[in-house]
Amino acid sequence: MKPTDFAYYLTDFLSKYLPGTMGLSPNTIMSYRDAFSLLLEFCRGQEKKTAEKFTLADLNSALVGRYLDWIEKVRNCTTSTRNVRLSAIHAFCRYLQIEFPDYIYQSQQILAIPVKKAKKTCIEYVSLDAMKFLLERPDRKTIEGRRDMVLLSLLYDSAARVQELADLKVIDVRVIEPATVKLTGKGRKSRIVPLMKPMARLLEQYLEENDFTEPYARDCPLFQNRSKGKLTREGIAYIVTKYAGEAINKAPGLFPNKLSPHCFRHSKAVHLLQSGVNLIYIRDFLGHVDIQTTEIYARIDGEMKRKALEKSTSIAVPEKLPEWQKNSGLMSWLKKLGK
Repeated sequence: MKPTDFAYYLTDFLSKYLPGTMGLSPNTIMSYRDAFSLLLEFCRGQEKKTAEKFTLADLNSALVGRYLDWIEKVRNCTTSTRNVRLSAIHAFCRYLQIEFPDYIYQSQQILAIPVKKAKKTCIEYVSLDAMKFLLERPDRKTIEGRRDMVLLSLLYDSAARVQELADLKVIDVRVIEPATVKLTGKGRKSRIVPLMKPMARLLEQYLEENDFTEPYARDCPLFQNRSKGKLTREGIAYIVTKYAGEAINKAPGLFPNKLSPHCFRHSKAVHLLQSGVNLIYIRDFLGHVDIQTTEIYARIDGEMKRKALEKSTSIAVPEKLPEWQKNSGLMSWLKKLGK
């Protein structure tokens, strides 16, 4: 069977345009791939159109609209997931406008489909005491427990995203002064993050214990599974969930009901802010492009707001009632005034 025009352009879009021209990361490309896999699944089940027969002429705004409704109502996905799928289709349409001008009108109709406003989720973070309690959960007497302790500690101390932590190699870590870790984040942008002395000592012991100080180990994954392979995002999430569950059971008052790996990143940002670190430095530390992304941490910290209000009102508001209110004669006269 002859490939359709949709199959030809989608293959070129995912395999050449996104990695070569746009320079997107493998994770982003996989997310786009998943969006089109779902689209073809929707077409097969709901539209009775198989992937082999699907053409660019079938890809129109009405179909995309039904697909997005299906994602939300049938698959019960969140608004954010719906918007991610739409973003992938929008990117494909922008690509088609360049590569296949005959499709410009249909592309513009699809590009006119707006993203849906989603409810702003509350950013969860834990206190410094809660984080210390959580980091004490791994069993330091076992090799696996020591690995988990170093992993969780670095996840917090570096404020790394989960994928950034999973992608770390031995060569990315520097334990001598000044101790740093090189993180590669979104858009393959790298940043150097300083490490505190306790974290540097932990990493130094971890590297020595696992023979990672040898020259041949420079390109080895920093955190490995039992098969000596790279620990995946799912593996890291499992470790976080495991110890978070233990911590929540032992001290439920310190933690939210559910604690995700990204909560470590949020917590580090809030703790830096509470320590008086400037937002500009926190922005660079987290790898944010825009300071507005970092400002959200200043808005969520209630304790910081309370201290700021105390500073601003301590001079204006008196600590005790004025002396004239003790004058019963004056108070009696004021009460009768106007009667």
